[in-house]
Amino acid sequence: MVGSEDTKTNAQTAPKPRGRPRSFDRETALEKAVMAFWEHGYEATSVSDLTRVMGIGAPSLYAAFGDKRALFDEVVTVYGARYGSFADRALAEEPTARAAVERMLREAAAEYTAPGRPHGCLVIHAATNCTSPEVEASLRERRNANIAAFESRMKADIASGELPPGTDAAALARHTGAIIQGMSQQARDGASREELEALAEIAMSIWPRT
Repeated sequence: MVGSEDTKTNAQTAPKPRGRPRSFDRETALEKAVMAFWEHGYEATSVSDLTRVMGIGAPSLYAAFGDKRALFDEVVTVYGARYGSFADRALAEEPTARAAVERMLREAAAEYTAPGRPHGCLVIHAATNCTSPEVEASLRERRNANIAAFESRMKADIASGELPPGTDAAALARHTGAIIQGMSQQARDGASREELEALAEIAMSIWPRT
């Protein structure tokens, strides 16, 4: 075949790409990994699943992201910044804990049912049926950190008189966490945005008032 020897020689002498092809787009591949882990969870998403949806080979995946666990850690960070930051924003921007939680639940109803992507929350669901204690612990710490942030904000409102002095901030924070986690599961089970908004409205109706 004409040119075959030249092709072979060029292939041998040309510098090899460092673990990924020229067309590799790291951010695009990472976003596809977010969707895969979000939809199927950590355990059920294999390396072969990841290379297929990301459109790269295993050597490219390992070179760019490390192993599956390292990729998942990066995915969780990206998810938190891109899709899960509405709770932090509500706590930071609203003047009271009540206003923050009301906004948080309303936005959760929208975020957890948004079309074109998996429903619910990755941090809540990704460790389902997981056999990796480290992954379970990492996601549990994130969920508990959210509840601690709720409690801190509620305690501040008790101190300022915005909430009644007898309010159990810890219980109210866990109630908020349970509502959000329940909304996430119901979204995965097919609940609509409107149904979740109705749930949020009921949850806010029991909010302590001065």
